[in-house]
Amino acid sequence: MKTSEVSLNDLQGVFAVPPLARRADARRTLDFTENERLARYLGEGGVTRLMYGGNAFLYHVTLAEYAALLEWLSGLDDGAWAIPSAGPSYGRAMDQAGLLRKHAFPCVMMLPCGDPRDAAGLEQGLREFADAAEKRLILYLKEESNYGADKEAGLDVVGRLVADGICVAIKYAVVRVDPNQDPYLESLLRRVDRRRVISGMGERPAVCHLRDWGLPGFTTGSGCVAPRLSNEILRLCALGDFTAAEKVRARFLPLEDLRDAWGPARVLHQAVELAEIAQCGPLIPYQSALREVQTRQLRPVAQDLARANGQTLESRAQTLSAV
Repeated sequence: MKTSEVSLNDLQGVFAVPPLARRADARRTLDFTENERLARYLGEGGVTRLMYGGNAFLYHVTLAEYAALLEWLSGLDDGAWAIPSAGPSYGRAMDQAGLLRKHAFPCVMMLPCGDPRDAAGLEQGLREFADAAEKRLILYLKEESNYGADKEAGLDVVGRLVADGICVAIKYAVVRVDPNQDPYLESLLRRVDRRRVISGMGERPAVCHLRDWGLPGFTTGSGCVAPRLSNEILRLCALGDFTAAEKVRARFLPLEDLRDAWGPARVLHQAVELAEIAQCGPLIPYQSALREVQTRQLRPVAQDLARANGQTLESRAQTLSAV
């Protein structure tokens, strides 16, 4: 597992945001055999940056589960960069800080808080958490109001945390109808080096963010089904062949459309299982499983994307049986 400091070169890549597999037992315990299957599948597809956050429902895990997850992540092989998340509340993050301090993760992503907050208060809390956990941070901008009602004050906080070396990267995930028209992102990039801002909404805006905004990489949920194709988007963008990159990106849109319609994390959880990559098991509250009619619609979409990734279901099953 990567333990060295995060460099700008490290941010030039694809960051998978995987689901977290659980057993179908009474306590829905974490299933690290199946999580290992998925991590290996991603690695074989060339995606070794693993960011465990919203798709893993870390908002809702117990502290005991969180400790077990950190232990497993810290044991991943040397080629993997594991990025756990913390928060979103201050108290939750501070409870997690002691657990994180026991491990050599180079950074932690902060889940966005929707509870009462303002820019100055968040800055104080993030600084205290970073000090307590002895970790650098990735900040997750999901809404313009993440840092309170004063957007400019919030972006000033982000700028200061980057300038002081506390924040090493930003996951930018503010949804736009046209990602090329984004005054908030423009304002952010006046405060921080764009090489530290990762496109954080999967394949839908990825080509635009890399081509028109000069961002270095992107996060992906659907790339957990097709990591080779996610990497191909990045490769083609680096070559400047954006027309070809858009064609690869289009392969993800059927799954992305269902994720947007029914809930990104719960659909991805089921899609990974329907594509026969890993048995993700049940969801935990406060999310519920897809209805049968939704599962029937999702199955061919997930399997078609997995086939487009370059492995048949049969060959993938043979590969994973060795785990």
